[in-house]
Order: sequence, then C-alpha cells, then structure tokens
Amino acid sequence: MLSVGSIVIRVADLERQLLFWTAALDYEPRLPLDDGFALLRPRSGQGPNVSLDAVPSERVLPPRIHLDLYADDQAAEVERLEALGAQRVHWPKRPDDADYLIMEDPEGNRFCVIDAGPGEAA
Repeated sequence: MLSVGSIVIRVADLERQLLFWTAALDYEPRLPLDDGFALLRPRSGQGPNVSLDAVPSERVLPPRIHLDLYADDQAAEVERLEALGAQRVHWPKRPDDADYLIMEDPEGNRFCVIDAGPGEAA
C-alpha cells in the first residue's frame, strides 16, 4: 500500500518559504532544520507533510503540479495569504462561477484556494 508522505516544493530562499508555508498552512518544521531541506508537518496531525527543498529549479508555467488548498471561508483565507506575501494570479480562462482562486507564494509557486465552505461541493 502507498500513501502520500510529503509534497515537495522546490524553493530558492528556504528561510522565507519556511516562514510563508508554516504560517499559511499552520504547519511546524521537523527539527533540527537542515541547510537545504525542511519537512513541515501539520500541527493538528491531520494531512500530508509539505517539504521545502532548496534546489535551483526552472519555473514552468503552467506548473505540472500544484496544491489545492480547501478553505471554509475562501475570502478570509485569500486575504490572510496575501498578508503573508502570496499574490492572486489572473487567468483569463477562469470561469465566472469557479470555486477556486489561483495564487502564488512569494517565489511564484502556484496553488489554488478552493471554496469548501458549507454547501460547496469540494
């Protein structure tokens, strides 16, 4: 049997991305920290780990893989993520009734914030 143990994101500035993703997801780093790699795990114990790997990598758009982050209050979460340094990404093909917003972290790694509030089919 297989299970997802960690989703790995390549980063240039490990310290900055560590601050962003721990705050964004309410995760904590596994200690001791490594110079080029950080494993982040959910404080609640629920959900996959997210690892940050400080390895130079060419940015490809659209990305081949991205995170879908489910939010009970999408507007509040988007505002909170923007305050942490994330930015919204405009995509002209996004349907008007889409339940997601495309965002990117401070280094341009893209993710979606999905409206998973009550009554939404996430």
